[in-house]
Amino acid sequence: MMQDQAHYPTQDPFRTGLAGCCPRCGQGRLFKGFLATRPACSNCGLDFEFADSGDGPAVFVIMLVGFVIVGLVLWVELAFTPPIWLHLVIWLPLTVILALSILRPLKGLMIALQYRNRAAEGRLESDD
Repeated sequence: MMQDQAHYPTQDPFRTGLAGCCPRCGQGRLFKGFLATRPACSNCGLDFEFADSGDGPAVFVIMLVGFVIVGLVLWVELAFTPPIWLHLVIWLPLTVILALSILRPLKGLMIALQYRNRAAEGRLESDD
């Protein structure tokens, strides 16, 4: 990650990340597609080369959506005992909708937190 060439006020990573904005200036767009990041910010020129959220957002989506859906499935099953086809009709679309709706904001949040905390790949330093 290159050093900032201009002075920008510190942005809240939660506000900028969840909104999909540049973590440095808070104005430019972070994404060019649904999950693909832009090469650089169109407003301040920050290079998004550092942005590698990996599987982090997917893990949080699985945990959050899984907790909600499994809790609701168990409650509905114990309270109403519907047939299995009704479970599939209700819970499969709801799971997909919930997962896709929070995946992009969580990816933006992870990238903004990487920028804020200057997270980088691990390196081994030698005494040479």
